[in-house]
Amino acid sequence: MYTKKVFKIKDLAKWTRHETFLFIAIITVVVVLYFFLELEWLKIPWTPLALIGTAVAFVIGFQNNSAYGRIWEARKIWGGITNTSRTFGMFVQDMVNNEYATESFSKEELQKEIKTLTYRHIAWITALRHAMRVSKPWETVVLEKTNKEWSKMVSPPEWKSTVEEDMKPYLCKEDLDYVMSKNNKQTAMLYLQSHHLKNLKEKGVVWEFSFLELEGILQELFTLQGQSERIKNFPYPRQFATLNHYFMWIFVLLLPLAIVPQFAEIGKEISASHSIIGSLFIWLSIPFYVIVAWIFHTMEKIGRTGENPFEGSANDVPISTMARGIEIDLRQNLGEALEDIPKQFPVIYDTQM
Repeated sequence: MYTKKVFKIKDLAKWTRHETFLFIAIITVVVVLYFFLELEWLKIPWTPLALIGTAVAFVIGFQNNSAYGRIWEARKIWGGITNTSRTFGMFVQDMVNNEYATESFSKEELQKEIKTLTYRHIAWITALRHAMRVSKPWETVVLEKTNKEWSKMVSPPEWKSTVEEDMKPYLCKEDLDYVMSKNNKQTAMLYLQSHHLKNLKEKGVVWEFSFLELEGILQELFTLQGQSERIKNFPYPRQFATLNHYFMWIFVLLLPLAIVPQFAEIGKEISASHSIIGSLFIWLSIPFYVIVAWIFHTMEKIGRTGENPFEGSANDVPISTMARGIEIDLRQNLGEALEDIPKQFPVIYDTQM
């Protein structure tokens, strides 16, 4: 999915509110220990903590760059699928004809062949988008509490229907049974397309040069499908994602033991001239700690949400909308009435699915 609206601070705060409350609780406990129990020995020096923070910042930056790269690559792949699909629809309509046919087909028969090829392509992209939405063991972002809340309001259409239901209007029973018997349904669909084109070439309905052009389009679709499957089936390396998550929490949990003593020392210096302000100055460490911890945690969380661009979160590539857009284009170019063509998936809370 893709959020069109600018991500506002209040939305970001709501998205991370559970962790923010946790940060407030952590720092409050440490401040209470210092203020009421006078545990001044409970501290660590800034130097090792600064080294840890620097390392965590570098790894978070690397993770975010890599996650953005995966999202951008996925967007380019599906942009290629969109363009290649339109090209395929155009080629099929122009290259399936009687010019070199050994036995002339009627206009209705030619149109039936064109429609079959076009509909099978729509079924292919339907199978592909469903395959991209299948949950993988490493796709855990949508299981987080705030993302679960979001999924109740906005979720991909593939979660509400089966691939068989969505492909059924576009395939004959024989093709549907064949495809459903295969593990990789989108690959089986392209095999059927190639076999169909070969039969039309043998009948002369598709010229040999046109056949090569159409096979080239199928080859490009195989390439794009494989690239999309590669992103789906190969996760962001766990040694980076998981360890970085732990490193971030180590830094966040150790930070109060350095920041609170620092504020306590400043408070003692202020007490010489302003006793009340100096004695209470330690409590200012709470908002400062929450800000620092929130920034580190939120940056790490943003990286995690971008690791799997087909998972079904609000930051995903809107493959459902793109696939439906291709379907609408192809069916309109077949001359079908607008009322017979499915509507585009709705934009909910300014989010495309």
